[in-house]
Amino acid sequence: MTMKSILMASVFAVGLTGAAAAEDKMINMINCGDDTGAGIPLQAQLIEEWKSANPGYDVTVEFVPWGQCQEKSTTLASAGNPPAIAYMGSRTLKQLAANDLIIPVDMTEDEKATYAPPILGTITANGQQWGLPRAFSTKALYWNKDLFKEAGLDPEAAPKTWDEMYDAAAAIKEKTDADGFGLAAASFDNTMHQFMNYVYTNGGEVINSDGEIVFNSPNNVEALAFYGKMAGVSQPGPIAYDRAKLRPLFSEGKIGMFISGPWERAQVGDAVNWGVAPIPVGPSGKPGTLLITDSLAVFKGSGVEEQALSLAKLLTNPENQIAFELAEGFTPLRDLPEVKGLVEKDPTWAAFLDAIPTGGPEPFLTDYVGFQDTINEAVQGVVSGDVDPSEAVEFAAEELEEFK
Repeated sequence: MTMKSILMASVFAVGLTGAAAAEDKMINMINCGDDTGAGIPLQAQLIEEWKSANPGYDVTVEFVPWGQCQEKSTTLASAGNPPAIAYMGSRTLKQLAANDLIIPVDMTEDEKATYAPPILGTITANGQQWGLPRAFSTKALYWNKDLFKEAGLDPEAAPKTWDEMYDAAAAIKEKTDADGFGLAAASFDNTMHQFMNYVYTNGGEVINSDGEIVFNSPNNVEALAFYGKMAGVSQPGPIAYDRAKLRPLFSEGKIGMFISGPWERAQVGDAVNWGVAPIPVGPSGKPGTLLITDSLAVFKGSGVEEQALSLAKLLTNPENQIAFELAEGFTPLRDLPEVKGLVEKDPTWAAFLDAIPTGGPEPFLTDYVGFQDTINEAVQGVVSGDVDPSEAVEFAAEELEEFK
């Protein structure tokens, strides 16, 4: 072999080694949804900036539909081939942590202080944070002012209590061609989410700060009984509807009210004459809402955990996070000066922001799917009239002991 051949072979070998090293330093990120979100270009820009500041590391982002993305991330991690970062519902974090699939997120006291305590509660188990909140939503009541007027109600006065909401829905169903309310009861996670709004606006809980299941309470029996009562003034067959299927009914003037997040404002647009107000309060409660966060989780076993955490913290720092939220139309996670300006520009933000201090987090259970299915079965049993609310709550509480 000539010296030239030896040198060429050496260069080729070095090239292969360099390629392997570059591959070893790949940060794979799974993002739920598609790449059409208004905040995605900002995310891509920040990733490029991070790469420039961290030579030797590359980042790939895979967009996976919501129905499969969380399961894909968990399956890959369980098989020993985890993504470095994945966008996950915060409700999954306790289970992932219990199975040693994700790393804890060490936050400074200053970092913790940027979040309202209820929001921090959505990512905290056993005093440790397990994700970085990426998307956040609160809920409020949308009402069709024209249907209110047609039914003889004050179109500018949203119901403030459960009784007022029921009476308004009953009037709309009786005096117009529309149904009074949009009720979700499908076998889907947002049925449980919808019901939790009633739990929190009636002073109820699922699991307390000591890790005890406290679902079997008079507050929750009242909440489930009222949920079933609303089925009588809602669209036919609520068990066929998840929350997303209610918006078209509202936009077409087929229901008078429904409960959902701030993104509906843009989706409904000017299709109907609508207003938005805090979720009505139950007889044993106070104003509130379910606080839902999705988080960036950093998985164990990727070999680039430190760098993945660095990237996730960059994407979710206060400045970058609020820019992402405002682009996407999510409820802001932090109380920043820009947030105060939102209500001044658009008063419809108030109902979503004012509910944060008294809102409650998604219950943090180890088997989240088991919890979700148990709540949904209780809701469906009562909505269909097959189960008494007190029996449904008692049975659900017993089942939840297995999932905490």
